[in-house]
Amino acid sequence: MITGQPPSTGLYNPDNEHDNCGIGFVTHIKGKASHDIIEKGFEVLRKLDHRGAKGSDNTSGDGAGILMQIPHEFIREVLNIRVSDKEEYGTGLIFLPKIEKDADECLQILSDTIQEEELTLIAYRDVPIDSSVIGDIARTTEPRIKQVFVKATLEQDDLEHKLFIVRKLTE
Repeated sequence: MITGQPPSTGLYNPDNEHDNCGIGFVTHIKGKASHDIIEKGFEVLRKLDHRGAKGSDNTSGDGAGILMQIPHEFIREVLNIRVSDKEEYGTGLIFLPKIEKDADECLQILSDTIQEEELTLIAYRDVPIDSSVIGDIARTTEPRIKQVFVKATLEQDDLEHKLFIVRKLTE
């Protein structure tokens, strides 16, 4: 069994080893969704604060956050988005330019690509944001954020693959 760091070889020097900037992972081993998992995810983020999870202005975050599923019922009942069954749509966030003309052009390109890939655009939704909490540095590059909902009657893996293609073609 190897313990410690490997010996210096070629371009590798163990003196250059250091901890990463911090990462956390919280999940239920059987995929059960729960509010407790979200609370634990926020706890991980709070504990990363000392590891530099702030921008250089010490006000804004560095983009650290949590990745989670959005409950189907929330989308239908709270957001009032007319989505069909759980398995027949995908959603994602879009970061757009502040200039409205440029943002509209980006949305048109995405809409066209969705149609070209034989998917159906369900809706765009403005994501509510609170810009009062970000620092001056982040404010200079703050994007407009929209959420997109796309319908397709495909198997989960095929839908994710198709949405990946849409994203890459749009970019």
